[in-house]
Amino acid sequence: MNLKDFKYLVALADTGHFGKAAEKTFVSQPTLSAQLKKLEDYLGVKLVERRPKHVQLTEVGKQIVVRARRMLDESNEIVALARNNTDPLAGKLKMALIPTIGPYLLPRVMKRIRKALPDLGLMLYEHQTEPLLKRLREGEIDLGIVALPVALDGLETRELYEEAFTVALPNNHPLAERQTIRVQDLRGQQVLLLEDGHCLRDQALEVCSRAGVRETEDFRATSLETLRQMVVAGLGITLLPEFAVDAPFASQRGLAVRRFPKPAPIRRVGAVWRKSTTRSVAIEEICRVIAGTMSP
Repeated sequence: MNLKDFKYLVALADTGHFGKAAEKTFVSQPTLSAQLKKLEDYLGVKLVERRPKHVQLTEVGKQIVVRARRMLDESNEIVALARNNTDPLAGKLKMALIPTIGPYLLPRVMKRIRKALPDLGLMLYEHQTEPLLKRLREGEIDLGIVALPVALDGLETRELYEEAFTVALPNNHPLAERQTIRVQDLRGQQVLLLEDGHCLRDQALEVCSRAGVRETEDFRATSLETLRQMVVAGLGITLLPEFAVDAPFASQRGLAVRRFPKPAPIRRVGAVWRKSTTRSVAIEEICRVIAGTMSP
């Protein structure tokens, strides 16, 4: 019994397919199947139900996978700890951002991060909040950039900056004639929002609820850029974070953007990572750069 056997088992649990699990672990399918059979023989229990075109873990197999993930996470932390002891600001670090933050934050901060951390290989990913937190807890990524608050449960968090909401309207909308728009001015308007799963949707709904605004339920967008185009098409208005309407995203024919008077509704953006991480030095430095760049 060794760690590789557990890697094979976890890969099979993730993919539900011997061939895909073999690809994921860079071995042949017969090798993976044989090693799992040896693991079953060693443990004296059946881990996998093998049926034509269908693979399913047994109940005890599912329980062992939970513990195997922990073992693999700890082994990765041991390797990272040894490497970081030489240079904690070198090596690879996996960072994921939610879709309503990544495209607007990264152009502002990446040059500064590279300058501050030239030996750090930053690998970037994009996930919605819940999948991001799941991958973070399972050790697939090291650092997440999300809208706060989030359920911690073994995680640490740090607020990086605040971002005000703005109102995006068609150019010919009556409210576009105003310099600023109050939350109560939105009453009676058709508001377009993102689909379920985006935390920005929940935050926008919270703002809208203050004015009794109704959502346009016929349309739900998959991204902020889709929302922007729906507004231009005259299907309604929407709320956009301020960095999504600043240059180079500000110029959009047919779109008017108006701000709320102070104190404007805001969202808080922060970093989240595992309490057990061995990459705390690099994470702290990335947080310092982002917070310094995005501060007023």
